[in-house]
Amino acid sequence: MTTRLVLLLTGLLATTGAGHARGQSARPVQPTGPVVLGAYAQGSFILAHTPAVKHLAVSHPTGAELNLQRQTNGSAPWHAWYRYPKVGLALVYYDYHNPVLGKSYAATVYINKPFLRTQRQELNFRIGTGLGYFPTRYNQETNHKNTIVSSRLNATIQTRLEYDVAVSEHVGLLLGVGLNHYSNGATTKPNFGINLPTVLLGLNYHQQRPFAPLPIGEAAIMPPDLGRNFVELSTTAGVKQRNETDRTKYWVNSVTISAGRRVNRKSNLVVGVEGFYDRSLRAELLDTARTTDKLPDVRKAGAYVGHELLFGRLAFVSQLGFYLYNPYKSNKFYYERLGLKYRFTERLFGNVDLKVHRGAADVVEFRLGVRL
Repeated sequence: MTTRLVLLLTGLLATTGAGHARGQSARPVQPTGPVVLGAYAQGSFILAHTPAVKHLAVSHPTGAELNLQRQTNGSAPWHAWYRYPKVGLALVYYDYHNPVLGKSYAATVYINKPFLRTQRQELNFRIGTGLGYFPTRYNQETNHKNTIVSSRLNATIQTRLEYDVAVSEHVGLLLGVGLNHYSNGATTKPNFGINLPTVLLGLNYHQQRPFAPLPIGEAAIMPPDLGRNFVELSTTAGVKQRNETDRTKYWVNSVTISAGRRVNRKSNLVVGVEGFYDRSLRAELLDTARTTDKLPDVRKAGAYVGHELLFGRLAFVSQLGFYLYNPYKSNKFYYERLGLKYRFTERLFGNVDLKVHRGAADVVEFRLGVRL
């Protein structure tokens, strides 16, 4: 399931040196930006974000990370708009020092945005996502205490603040604090997820320091769709499990029509209406109803407002929605959605989204849509 997430994210790495906007004049291929290689040691603790995981929040996981970053260099307009961030791939290992949890291995794709950059120092904020693999997981007979991890494959989200100071011409000492989150998005239960506040110490090798962007005027180019409106039609599919005892995977689908406007170089504002059909709700209703006569409709309809933060072909999506039609009150009257959107062409796009009810994952949605 979540392998599509990594495929979507790697598009960011592939397009850091290419423009996307339709109508933009052809330019010669620009050289790729310099690279940064990093190796870090990590120390963490497990955050007891719910009473159901307190019995596991007793160890202090340790880990290591290897990463490769490419410095954006101005070969695409959005590089300058974000002050030339880095994009990278990280391999992350954790030992939880607890036989109930075991170890984990992850690969994440991320973007590293600078807040401060001088000849010798950098202060960056990093956010990324990818796949995590847990060999040890929940099992009702043999590992029932593992209420955190119930599937071997999990999505991971990583946020971090990093300070890098030069100790030689090409080597930097890195200090950082961050948060690593692992969850399967309610695909299987239990799904309380694991949150790891982390401190890290390591070294970076900089191919070029200080960084010098390409001497071109791309920063002045405005996207041709700035100030234009658009309409999009899309549909989603996802699967979820009701609880630990019902191992059935239920399909969840939705249809959405939305309208938006590109309000500046970095942002789209979007509004939309959508309908949902969650088959797990009907199974839940049949389990709890005294009679099958006149059961409430489990279909739902909602409206939302949202924002898309644009990075070339890729966008980070955030939405807040409200149910307008909700006969079966299985959740709160509102929902949130976080995700990644990738434009394959001028008209065709795909998303990987996490739909959330009051901070609890509801379903991971895979979206395919068209801009009309």
